[in-house]
Amino acid sequence: MGNKVTAFSEEQLEAYQDCTFFTRKEILRIFKRFKELSPKRVPSDMKNGKAKKCRIPYTELELLPELRENPFCERICQVFSEDGSGDMNFDDFLDMFSVFSEAAPRDIKCIYAFKIYDFDGDNYLDHLDLQNTLRCLTRNELTEDEIAFIVEKVIEEADLDDDNMLSYIEFEHVISRSPDFLNTFHIRI
Repeated sequence: MGNKVTAFSEEQLEAYQDCTFFTRKEILRIFKRFKELSPKRVPSDMKNGKAKKCRIPYTELELLPELRENPFCERICQVFSEDGSGDMNFDDFLDMFSVFSEAAPRDIKCIYAFKIYDFDGDNYLDHLDLQNTLRCLTRNELTEDEIAFIVEKVIEEADLDDDNMLSYIEFEHVISRSPDFLNTFHIRI
């Protein structure tokens, strides 16, 4: 096959293929996108642990066209960054693209959608999480009364155990009835 030089070792590429929904070619294409975001910060050789050490700050990641117009850009970066800061190493970046890929199954997408909407990280979607979600979705175009009304209706409809918040199971139940979820929860590479 020749001796083509790549940014990753064969072991790294095999590991990435094993834990993502991507081919080797797609992984290298995503790395190219990662490097283009911050060429001075990202080395061409990502072997010897550099894939985890080299981080791109959120302020540069938010410029990615697929994230720039997304109202959940900041939350997405926080959820996928290992430390929750929004800054990402290549492994975080690849995980994000993998979850948003068309090949990722519904249950994986649902887990991450729940994490993105769970602003306080308590594993429940309470009134405040749902208010924050609505503000993001509508880009703050609703009044506080409209937001309160919608949140109450969501809780009324989806809260099966009457604890005034949504658990992951309740959220998953709502998503299972949403045929558009898979079409909207993806990023093409």
